[in-house]
Amino acid sequence: MSKKEKLINRLKTKPKDFTYNEAKTLLESVGFVESNKGKTSGSRVVFIENKSGLKFELHKPHPGNILKPYVIIGLIKILNELGVI
Repeated sequence: MSKKEKLINRLKTKPKDFTYNEAKTLLESVGFVESNKGKTSGSRVVFIENKSGLKFELHKPHPGNILKPYVIIGLIKILNELGVI
């Protein structure tokens, strides 16, 4: 089982400890590119899928690295739209 498949299976369980780094790795493995929204974006980040132009926007968690539950739900939704899950 690849790292991508492991992350997808873990994401499907809606874990309370899914990290930003795991989300970034998963999104990049399916063709997304991370982009800050400019110099003053602060912790706001957008991931853009190369082929479809689909966007997934979120705040980097701070001071920790754990994503909020609504972000995990959004991540599952966007991956469903792409047919990854």
